[in-house]
Amino acid sequence: MIRSQSKWRIIFYLTLLYLKHPMSNNYFEEQVYEGIDYTTKDLTKGQYEVCTFINCDLSNCDLSHIKFTECEFKSCNLSMIKVTNTSLNDITFTDCKMLGINFENCDHFLFSVTFTNCTLNFSSFYKRVLKKTQFTRCTIQEADFTDSDLTQSAFDHCDLSKTKFENTNLDKADFRTAFNYAIDPDINRIKKAQFTIPGVIGLLAKYDIVIK
Repeated sequence: MIRSQSKWRIIFYLTLLYLKHPMSNNYFEEQVYEGIDYTTKDLTKGQYEVCTFINCDLSNCDLSHIKFTECEFKSCNLSMIKVTNTSLNDITFTDCKMLGINFENCDHFLFSVTFTNCTLNFSSFYKRVLKKTQFTRCTIQEADFTDSDLTQSAFDHCDLSKTKFENTNLDKADFRTAFNYAIDPDINRIKKAQFTIPGVIGLLAKYDIVIK
C-alpha cells in the first residue's frame, strides 16, 4: 500500500513538472530562417542549434522554454520577447532591435551572448552572469544591470545613458570607448576596470559637481 501511494505521488509530481515545463521533441540544426514574420505565426517550440535568423520579426513573441545553441540573429526585431527559461547558449545578435527584454528570466545554465550594433533600451539583466560579454556599438539606454556580474566585459562604443549599475561586479570591465554612463564606485565593484577621459567623469555623476 505504501509503495502504491509513493508511485502515485511520483506520477503526480512528474505530471505537474511536465505541465509547468512542457518538453518538445522538435530539433532544428543548421537552418536559415529569413524574412519571416513570427508575429502572425509562432516559432515552433524546440531546440535550435547552429541556426540563423535573418530579418525576422519576433517582436512580442513568446520564446519561453526554447533552447538556442550557437545561433545567430541578424537584423531581427526581438523587442518585448518573452524568455522565461529560454536557453541562450553562445548566441550572437547583430543589428537587432531588442527593446524591453527581461534577460533575467532566461535559463541561467550556459547563458552566453554577444551583441553588435544592437538597441537594448529598457532591457533588464538583473542578477545575470555576463562575464566577458562583448557589447559593440550598442545603444543601451535605461537598461538595468543591477546585481549582475560583468567581470571582464566590454562596452565598445556603447551609449549607456541612464542605464542602472547597482551592486554590479564591473571588475576588469572595459568602458574606454563607452559614453553617457553614470557608475557609483561606492555601490559597485570596479577593481581594475578601464576608463578614459572624459568618460571617467561618469564615476562622479552622483556628486553633481562641475569639472572644467
